[in-house]
Amino acid sequence: MPAPALRDTRLRVLNLARDAGYGGIGGAEILVFEFARRLDRERFASYLCTTRAPEPSRRALAVLETAELEAAGVGVLALERRSSWSVAPWARLYAFLRRERIDVVHAHMPRASIPGSLLARLARVPVVISHEHGSILYGHRVRKFLDQNVVGRFSDVVLAVSGSDRDKIIELEGLPPERVQVFRNGILPFPDASEDLRGELAPAGAALIGAIGRLDSVKGYDDLIRATGLLKHQGRAIRCVIAGVGPDQGRLARLIVEQDLGAEVKLLGLREDVANLLRAFDVAVMSSHSEGAPLAVIEYMAAGAPIVATAVGGVPELLDDGVHGLLVAPSDPAGLAAGIGRLLDDRALAHRLGDAAQARQLTELDLGVTVKRLEALYLQLYEQSRTR
Repeated sequence: MPAPALRDTRLRVLNLARDAGYGGIGGAEILVFEFARRLDRERFASYLCTTRAPEPSRRALAVLETAELEAAGVGVLALERRSSWSVAPWARLYAFLRRERIDVVHAHMPRASIPGSLLARLARVPVVISHEHGSILYGHRVRKFLDQNVVGRFSDVVLAVSGSDRDKIIELEGLPPERVQVFRNGILPFPDASEDLRGELAPAGAALIGAIGRLDSVKGYDDLIRATGLLKHQGRAIRCVIAGVGPDQGRLARLIVEQDLGAEVKLLGLREDVANLLRAFDVAVMSSHSEGAPLAVIEYMAAGAPIVATAVGGVPELLDDGVHGLLVAPSDPAGLAAGIGRLLDDRALAHRLGDAAQARQLTELDLGVTVKRLEALYLQLYEQSRTR
């Protein structure tokens, strides 16, 4: 694999994740890719290791992403594990950590942080960071044991994406409070809209609401679909679009038919024109039952979209109710419909909330700001390791 050829004074940082990159797999994977790509090359030698073999549908994209990373000077190691029982690739990672004398391992999500923190310590890596992305299996007995005795023991710091997640990691997973820090997500600047999609997505005179994210039961799209039905029965001309792919796609399609909403609700599949979509929405909706600090909401903020979101996890830390969006209870289609209806009826309020959300994203949740904070953390922890 191409990698920085000379041992120099730069800190050698390896981001480790099960998957990394774009292609509809999730916000955390996108962040891992961008962290590795955007580290300051004058101060850091950057590496990225993925543990799982890409799905066949992602293979071509993975090749392109690897080429992009290598062109940016990132060393890429793909372990290509095809089974949870595949052990030999971990030996390759251990050998790589030793050979390249990695200074920092930044492991993302449990499937990387549990083996990664252990291997990094065996390889005598000075700094080990485990990064949760809202994926914690709170209270799960085996996971709790591994968090306490592997992640908590071998990581210098565990990063949580919200204060809510930090509290749960400490209280339910039993990690020492001094080792758990909040590290908020950020996103790239949004491009200007290049195309008006209103005509494609909704007929003239119809209100357009929408959501973007993985089609998974935790996202609560059942509630959004039912809320759309309630708005329809109020006599509103309404269209709802949901962009994303995932395991719940078939079930959601059947629910749309069962609710007689075939004309009102559309599953768009994977879309690459997110900026255009969001700028077409009259209201952007997040209906999740559980979240950390969802990148979808941060994207809504970046687009200046009026937002109605469920008050779960770290969402209230992103959006002050009535200031940056409207917060509603989870698993409550009627409450969700009421929030959406309020913003459809009061467009002055909708625009005011959208503008305030966009201003917060630009100053607090920008990817450039996030990467600078990450670089400072790497340097701080490495300096501390030298005094141990």
